[in-house]
Amino acid sequence: MKVTKKKLKLKEPFVKVLKVLGVIFLLLIGVFIFYRKEINELKDIGYSEKASNNILFKNKKDYILSLGENKTLNAAFESDYYNEKYLEDYSRINYVKQDDLIRNINKLLNKGYTNSDISLILKHGTSKEVSDFVKHEKVQYLEEFFNVSYAKLSNYDRYLNYSYETGEDEETTVLYVNLNLDKAPYDDAVEVEKFSYDMVVNKYRKLNEKFEPKLVKIKEEYASSEGMMAEAVALNAFIKMSKDASKEGLGLIINSSYRSYQDQVDIQETYRNLYGDSYVEKYVAKPGFSEHQTGLAFDIGSTTSNVFANSKEYAWMLDNAYKYGFILRFPKKYEDITGFRSEPWHFRYVGTKISKYIYENDITLEEYYALFLDK
Repeated sequence: MKVTKKKLKLKEPFVKVLKVLGVIFLLLIGVFIFYRKEINELKDIGYSEKASNNILFKNKKDYILSLGENKTLNAAFESDYYNEKYLEDYSRINYVKQDDLIRNINKLLNKGYTNSDISLILKHGTSKEVSDFVKHEKVQYLEEFFNVSYAKLSNYDRYLNYSYETGEDEETTVLYVNLNLDKAPYDDAVEVEKFSYDMVVNKYRKLNEKFEPKLVKIKEEYASSEGMMAEAVALNAFIKMSKDASKEGLGLIINSSYRSYQDQVDIQETYRNLYGDSYVEKYVAKPGFSEHQTGLAFDIGSTTSNVFANSKEYAWMLDNAYKYGFILRFPKKYEDITGFRSEPWHFRYVGTKISKYIYENDITLEEYYALFLDK
């Protein structure tokens, strides 16, 4: 017997519902495609997914496209602290990667700072430092100090006080305060923990009593007494320099090199017994504050003259030491920056890159540190 199959026939209302759902689905697909196209336009010029979403939601796409990529605007549209009335300000403020960027910008704008002021503030401080600065009453003389490239936001009050007390210009003020020269020597000193060839040790930056670099013994032909030690790279640079000087009939010798923390204690006591407290206070570094503890500093003498400062060797060193990575550490004209009296015999190894820059620009290691290393 032949079985006939009945065709399934949908009821008319149900068919209509399906058609409507199909149209809605196609519309949604279209809207999604259009939306993704809008998002991608914004992403293509540098905006994040989150920022692009918020730009479309706030109907600012045309405005953003007219400006192009802007990292501060991107951060603003990503932030919960976005404020519509500051939209144009955001676009004119230089971007800095900071956690509280937009919230701090809002507070600074609210205090009446200009866009250029805020760009300077952000450039010279960390997120925390900017957050602390925001609590400050609106300040004057902002550009005077912060147009100096290495100015620090956290030092603003100290700049102001030092400038007022000394009458120094802004650049000198920033340099001296950054080097802590507005403080008393040895007070509140920064502890230097890590060895490096560009390390700075002075009356404001100290080593602890356990600090000791990797040392090698200095051969007798290069030292005025037995048992001297020095850091190997610095010593090898001195040996090469000494050999080259000898080709010109000159004789260089190391009179003092590495001294431990305890060695400096002993030296201080020796000079105190000989010359008294005032001499020690003025001329002898306290333990932990002597560069000799780094193993990179040498007191150099001449084998042809009793007074090194008057010797041919000294004149040669002034012109050539930088080629081997050494600098005259305490020049007379910079005693106010180094904090130590002039020592013509005291040379310090810093490597040829730094020594060349210091030589060519006639600056101190402290100034080089303030310019390039103090981050």
